[in-house]
Order: sequence, then C-alpha cells, then structure tokens
Amino acid sequence: MNKKTRWIVIGLICAVGAGIVLYPTLSKNQDTLEEIPVKGKRKEKKPLNVKATIIKAQKLTDEIKPSGNLIPDEEVALSFETSGKIVSINFTEGSAVHKGDLLAKVNDKPLQAQLKKLEAQYKLAQDRVYRQNALLEKDAVSKEAYQQATTDFATLKADIELIKANIAQTELRAPFDGIIGLRQVSEGAYAAPNTPIALLTKISPLKIDFAVPERYASQIKKGTRLTFTIDGHLQEYAATVYATESQVNSTTHTLSVRALYPNTRNELLPGRFAGIRLKLHEIPNAIAIPSEAIVPEMGVDKVYLYKSGKAMPVEVRTGIRTASSVQITQGLTPGDTIITSGTLQLRTGLDVILENIN
Repeated sequence: MNKKTRWIVIGLICAVGAGIVLYPTLSKNQDTLEEIPVKGKRKEKKPLNVKATIIKAQKLTDEIKPSGNLIPDEEVALSFETSGKIVSINFTEGSAVHKGDLLAKVNDKPLQAQLKKLEAQYKLAQDRVYRQNALLEKDAVSKEAYQQATTDFATLKADIELIKANIAQTELRAPFDGIIGLRQVSEGAYAAPNTPIALLTKISPLKIDFAVPERYASQIKKGTRLTFTIDGHLQEYAATVYATESQVNSTTHTLSVRALYPNTRNELLPGRFAGIRLKLHEIPNAIAIPSEAIVPEMGVDKVYLYKSGKAMPVEVRTGIRTASSVQITQGLTPGDTIITSGTLQLRTGLDVILENIN
C-alpha cells in the first residue's frame, strides 16, 4: 500500500469515529428542537392571591414614644461652709423639710465670744463719735480726730458683721423645700466644707428628661403636652414640656427635652424610667393606609386598587406617617379597595384573587 492510499484509509476511519461520537448529541438536540413551543403561544399566568383593605375615613394620630427618666426639680448635696465639730443634727432621715430650717450646726463658741467682745465696744465707739462731733462743732477738737473716731467706729461695725457671717456659716440650713435623705455624719464628728452631710431633693414637681429625633425638633415647643407611664403603675400621668435644648446633638441627632409633672402627692420618686407618649398631630377624618401598600416607583408613590378582579395602579400623595400607617392626601377616596400584599409582584391589569379583605 502506497503512502497516498494509507492516508485515505486513515481519514475514512476518523470520519466514521467522529460520526459515532456526535450522533447521540445531534439526535438529542433534534428532539429538543422539536419540543420548543411554536412562537406566539404563551403559557397563561395564574392569578395572584392578595389581601385588600376597603378605605374608610378614620382618626389618625401621629405620635412618638421615646423613653425618659424622672429627675428631681432641685437636688443638692448638703455640706457646711466652714470647718468644725458637729454639735447638733436637727433632722430626721427621709423627712420633709422647709426652706430655712436649721438642719445641723458646728461649734461656734469661739466666734460667739468674739462677737460679745466687739458688741461691748460698739456702744463706747458710738458715744465717742457723738462726743467728737460735738467738740468739732465748737472747734474744741481737730477734724482729723473726729475722722479717726468715725473710722474706728466703722471698722468695729464691719468686724461685727464679719463675725456674724462666720457664725451663720456654722449653721446648715435647707436652701429649699424638699425631702432630706440619709445622713452621712454623726454628732461629734469633725466636718469640713467637703464633708457630705445629706442629700436634699425637691420632688414636687418632678422633671421628665428625654430626647426626640431631630426631624421632630420643630414640633416640640414649650407647652407641648405628653403622657407617660411608670413600671408597676397602671395609671397614665400627664406632663407638660417647659424647655428644650438650644441645639440638636450632633452625635446622636436628637433634641433634649424636659417636661414637668406636678407630683403634688409625692407618689413618684426621681430616678424612675418613664415610657413617654407624645402626640404630634391628630387628624379626625383622615384617609390612612398600611405602609406596605405604598409602592415607590421612579420618585412617585403608587397604590394598586382592586377593580373587577384586576390590579390597577393609581398615583397618590402622602402626608404624615406613623409607625404602621401613611396618610393619603390625594389619589384615594373612602370606599376604594386597595391591595395590601404582594405589591412587588403587581403589574397593571394583573389578574388577582382576594383571599382576605378588611
């Protein structure tokens, strides 16, 4: 067999082998092509099961529920202004005291002795001024002698006032009405200006300290009313905002707010946690729908209505938003049936079946 004939035989063998290998694949592809549906024939879509709501006019309340703390109207850690041995404690722990009440006293005997000495000199110094003045009118004494007498008298009066002020510092008096706490010292102990004696707290009224998100800052003003609850109390208490911080906190993006609760019966104590309910708006006849019914699309809010078994979109304008509802100011009327589930699957004219309607 010559060289040319050998190459022809090899080529035939390769062609036959390739045919054997490719035949099953080509046969399978042919079967697949036969299964492709004819163009123009589409599989019909099943209707979408949805939930819906019939719109009714209702009262819509826009409110926020921040948390806060009860704090005293006034609070001070009582201490003496001077040093000395405590000679008397005149209050009962946990009792009510009034502004000006003498609560405790340190030893003032040395100061009282100095005061008596100076007061004894007071009458003599005063008489000397009168005598010097009479003599000056008769030119019997120099003007300098009269001025020295008046200077000595003025100095004596100043010394008396200083001693009286020092004696007052030995007395610890209540700076305001309140409840005095547990005492931290005993009679006979040495007290210094930095020695805490007791805590005085004014709890009527009480302050409620809380913060609101910055988007509500313009709506919270002096006089805004709120209610709050306390753990363990079924009652809801009413309070009134009396002040807000001058600026929004740049870290938390909240506005600090304080309100007052009268607490006339002293039934609440500072330090308690308060659950606050703050009503911002109340619309009596609002059209409100669930938040999940809104479909944002290309910067426009849409809602799908149920009409004769089909989903039909309508453009709406929204107002205030609450935790679960959105006010609709334009686009819907009472009696409309809106679809509230499967909104991401809805398309114009899509067949729908109501499985639940409220």
